[in-house]
Order: sequence, then structure tokens, then C-alpha cells
Amino acid sequence: MPTVDTLDALDARILLALDAAPDATVLALARELGVARNTVHARLLRMNAAGALGEFSRRLDPVALGYPLVAFLSVALSQASGPEAIAALREVPEVVEMHATTGDADLLMKVVARDTADLHRITTSLFSVPGVVRTSTSISLATELPPRHQALLHRAAAAALVRRGARG
Repeated sequence: MPTVDTLDALDARILLALDAAPDATVLALARELGVARNTVHARLLRMNAAGALGEFSRRLDPVALGYPLVAFLSVALSQASGPEAIAALREVPEVVEMHATTGDADLLMKVVARDTADLHRITTSLFSVPGVVRTSTSISLATELPPRHQALLHRAAAAALVRRGARG
């Protein structure tokens, strides 16, 4: 898979415009940014191919699907069955995010549930996954800062402009 090592100022501006208007057409983006439609189209294709653009479903709030409870689970795995356990855990629909970590646990998972009884069902079911040794659960009381990237995009756009000015 190709990668995008750095996004330049135009890439950042395109992404900021898409963040503000996710359903904007390529033509509308080109007009707003004052660049050619083919340029915007090519940039979007390149960023998409490189994996810089995520799935649309990541914007969806699980509450809208009936999952208002968010919990974070630390999961310890048997070293012998780690890859198989990870593959099985990926199949649990309520597991919406999973990271390999350092420390006492091998994984940190973000899980959504309908209520605490549903969370109990989910966490109990994880022990049927071969290789899951133990879990520790923390329930989120409130989202103090949802996932965000605008500040990083603004920084990328500004840094690209500074680099271009230094080469001037």
C-alpha cells in the first residue's frame, strides 16, 4: 500500500474543506479552494490510495445505533495465541477500536454497548476467545475530547507554507 509521508498545504486545505462539508463534490471543493478540479480529484485519489482518508462510518456516532455506553478494555493475551486472538477479537462488532500496547496488557480496546448489562455480556464473551487471559474494564463517563484532526491539519498547512517560504 502506498503511503503519504507528508501532506502539503493544499492537501491540508482539501481535507479541512471536506471536514467542513463531507458531501462536497470535487467541483465544489475546487471552486472553494481556487484550484483545478483535476488537481483536487488527483489529490483525493492519491490520499485515498495511501490510506490517508478513513472510512465514512468513522464519523458515525454509535449512540445513533443504540450504543450509548463506551468502555475501554485492557486485554492480556497468551503469547502463544496472540495473532489468532486478535483476529477473533476483530470479529466482535462492539469492538470499535483496538491497539497493541506496552505495559500490563497486550491490547487496549474501545467497546460500545447498549447498557451495563450488554457490556457485561460482551466482556464475558471475550473469555470464549482462545488466548484471552484477563481483561480490565473502565467505563467512560463522558467524552471530554472526541477524535479530532483539524488542529493537525492547520499545523500541516502552516508548516508547508513556512517551508515553501524558506525555499523562496
